Amino acid sequence: MKLMVITNNPERAGYRQRIGIYLEPLARQGIVCTVESLPACLLARRGLFRRAGEYDGVFLQKKKLNWFDARWLRAFARKIIYSYDDAILFSDKRPGRYSRAHFVPFRRTVRLADMVLVGSCYLAEQGRPFNSNVRILPLGLDVSKYGPVVKKPADGKVRLVWIGSATTLNYLQSLSACLEQIGQKYSNVVLRIIGDRFLDLEHMPVEKVQWDSHGRYAALAECDIGLAPLPDDPFTRGKCSFKVLEYAASGLPVVASPIGTNQDHVVPEKTGFLVSGPQEWTERLSELIENADLRSRMGQQGKEHAQQYDVSVIADRLAGLIQECISEQKVRR
Repeated sequence: MKLMVITNNPERAGYRQRIGIYLEPLARQGIVCTVESLPACLLARRGLFRRAGEYDGVFLQKKKLNWFDARWLRAFARKIIYSYDDAILFSDKRPGRYSRAHFVPFRRTVRLADMVLVGSCYLAEQGRPFNSNVRILPLGLDVSKYGPVVKKPADGKVRLVWIGSATTLNYLQSLSACLEQIGQKYSNVVLRIIGDRFLDLEHMPVEKVQWDSHGRYAALAECDIGLAPLPDDPFTRGKCSFKVLEYAASGLPVVASPIGTNQDHVVPEKTGFLVSGPQEWTERLSELIENADLRSRMGQQGKEHAQQYDVSVIADRLAGLIQECISEQKVRR
């Protein structure tokens, strides 16, 4: 079975987490993928869409199509699987306002697909009015790479950690007042940021670690508590919380906002805490900072929870969905 994978950028995290990590497991199950970056040139895109007919199906990763591209791809592709793991029908800059520029191409692309794969129930709700064949497939990760045996710094510090990119640093920034309060209360607490952009705090030391595809595993394992703050708006409710899975797989308890799939990946009182408001953030962080045994117990339960999202498990589910879609004779709408 041959599958053409079309993505805007194979270097981005969304591509890696949604399809890139599964290419080898899929190949072992007889699904051979050819990855194509969507060209900027109109004629080059037409050529790419024509070649789609040489494959059993097309896996379109997140890209919303304009009218002309949608028409051409549908004309040549035997089957189309559309996958997204963000609330791409909303603008992340103005999530509370209707955006025709985001919604219309989203609706168009969902309608043309034979199967739609999404990362959460919330995202499924956005797609189902336009396509009856929407399936939920959570993000997966290679659990074996997380939590390597590392010697934690022997400095007596408790390390809070946040991992993310410049585009989401404002979510951590919203927690600054709470972190400053924690820093004034505990002299042994440090914030580690693993990313490509950083912030500073007045009352808490900040360790700035450049994100690296290999080094992040040890950088996470050296920490003690994972942070996953999110505001509540139509865009963030579609967040699939990959960082929470990374924390859990690394053996860290997680303190998170009850938004998006944070609610699926944090088991309250077992693998961490779901908190709302500055007071709850401060109270739960203080509880974990003061209780090493609680951190250890929650971290171990988090590792066990993460196992059900291992790449091997999710890859089997993805392979089954691809095979189901391609084997169906009738295009579903």
